[in-house]
Amino acid sequence: MVLLAGCQSVDDKGNGVVRTNEPAKGDYTAFGDAFDGLKTVSDVDYYASDQAVAEAKTQFRSENYGNAGALFYKGTRLAPNDGVAWLGLAASCDRIRRFDLSDMAYAKAYRLLGATPEYYNNLGYSYLLRGKLQDARSNFLKAYELAPNDPTVANNLKLLSSSVRNIERS
Repeated sequence: MVLLAGCQSVDDKGNGVVRTNEPAKGDYTAFGDAFDGLKTVSDVDYYASDQAVAEAKTQFRSENYGNAGALFYKGTRLAPNDGVAWLGLAASCDRIRRFDLSDMAYAKAYRLLGATPEYYNNLGYSYLLRGKLQDARSNFLKAYELAPNDPTVANNLKLLSSSVRNIERS
C-alpha cells in the first residue's frame, strides 16, 4: 500500500487548486518589475503533438499503418503525456502485427487515459487480431458497458460473434 501526502489549496474565492507558480499580488520579479499584467501560465490551445497526431489519424484512416505509427510515435516524443497519441500508436502497431510494441503503448495509454470505451475497444480489437477471442470479448464488453450506444463497439461485438462462428481450421 502506497500512501502519498499532499495538500490542496483553494484560491481566495474557494475555487479549485491554486497554481503554485502564479505570483501573488504585489510580488516583484528579480529585476524589480511588478508582476501585474504578466501571466506566467498560459491557457494552452495548441500542443506540440497536435499536428503529428492529426496527420497520423489521416494516415491511419488511409490504411497507411506504418506511416501512422511513425507519426503517432513522433507525437508521443513531442508530448509524452498525450494519451491519444499512445492509443493511436498502439492501434497502428496492432495493424502491422507488432503486438510487443502495442502492448507497451496500451499500458502507457491506460495510465494516461484510464478506463475509457476507446481504450477497451481498441484493446479488444488488438486481441481479436491476435486470435485471443475470450480476451477480445472481455474488453469489448467493458467498452460496451461504458458506451452502450457507440456504434463502433457494437460493430466490433458483431465482428467477434461472426469470428467465433466462422473459425477456420487448417
